[in-house]
Amino acid sequence: MSQTEPPRECDIAVVGGGIVGMAVARELLLRKPGARLCVLEGEDAIGRHQTGRSSGVVHAGIYYQPGSLKARLCVEGSRALYEYCEEREIPFQRSGKLVVAVDETELGRLDELERRGAENGVPGLRRLGGDEIPKVEPAARGVAALHSPNTGVVDFVAVASSYAADVRGAGGTVHFGARVHGASPGDGGLEIRHAEGTTVASAAVFCAGLWSDRLAVACGAPPDPRIVPFRGAYLRLRPAEAKLIRANVYPVPDPDLPFLGAHLTRSLDGDVLVGPSALLAPARDAYRLSRWRLRDLGETLSWPGSWRMAARHRRAAAIEIRHALSRRAFVAEAARMVPVLRGARADAGPAGIRAQALRRDGTLEDDFVVHRTERAIHVRNAPSPAATSSLALASLIADELETATGGP
Repeated sequence: MSQTEPPRECDIAVVGGGIVGMAVARELLLRKPGARLCVLEGEDAIGRHQTGRSSGVVHAGIYYQPGSLKARLCVEGSRALYEYCEEREIPFQRSGKLVVAVDETELGRLDELERRGAENGVPGLRRLGGDEIPKVEPAARGVAALHSPNTGVVDFVAVASSYAADVRGAGGTVHFGARVHGASPGDGGLEIRHAEGTTVASAAVFCAGLWSDRLAVACGAPPDPRIVPFRGAYLRLRPAEAKLIRANVYPVPDPDLPFLGAHLTRSLDGDVLVGPSALLAPARDAYRLSRWRLRDLGETLSWPGSWRMAARHRRAAAIEIRHALSRRAFVAEAARMVPVLRGARADAGPAGIRAQALRRDGTLEDDFVVHRTERAIHVRNAPSPAATSSLALASLIADELETATGGP
């Protein structure tokens, strides 16, 4: 719970205390010193959802369509994030990443990734031939690869906690246990109703992740897109196999899906994770498969886009179900890039929920989406690379708020 109750009135409220919300609060106080700003977070600590349930990869910007917000903000954001971590002495590793084409059928997609990476200005990106791959990752095999030396890993909860310290240091307040139930504009400001009471803010930014669509609609935003939760579960390689992986090894992704397939990530603590899978979740916080929430499931099943997406991606869904049911099959997928992993055993690893925005027509929203309502900005879609992009994304959101409210 909060050490102090949220204020009854404030200049700016930020709803959501994940890495994006904390970065936005920090940015707003840098621009408006002395503003009465509060952060309202429903959980009892920072990073209980997407911030603390990812592999911690700092992306370089290879995958994203040139000209998109993701492309620009990822490249800007990774640079800013590394500089911030160095200044604050937050541990990170620029361990690098290989995107491996295992056969000739994947070369066209690898060419496209190379083009995107070059156009996006990804630093140090280079093409490797099959004989060069083992020089970077001795156990990896393929016909070609892209090497991104600027990809890294960090503890995003540590980063978000540092942002929170900056917020407090600038006079802002952070309130846990203040789950927001709804909001509505009035003559006196935006009335935000939460578990601790009511706060009336002159302006607000909603960075509510898995619940962003509900709060946006409550404030007058359109229902499209809707958040559809995807559960991503990782496996953890056992030590004998984990030592074979130096850094991050990724497959060439399907350009029609925002998921990156069964990849290998060496975390800061030395574990090597395989995954994640990508299954529709029966609850927006279904970190355990046994957790079901009727409202969450009903909203997913009643959204026309869910059925259109399912019809469009039947084959991919079947593969993901197989990976979720069989650890052996999941490891075998990663072994396409690292053949020595064939037959390797792996243990259950962490699981997270991706807050994926889905349009009514069944299209998975592939870029960051920000909407405005009266007195408020709503971050409607901010999946990966939102954590990498947090500082750059916060700057964009602060610009949006300034435009919406007509002031600096």
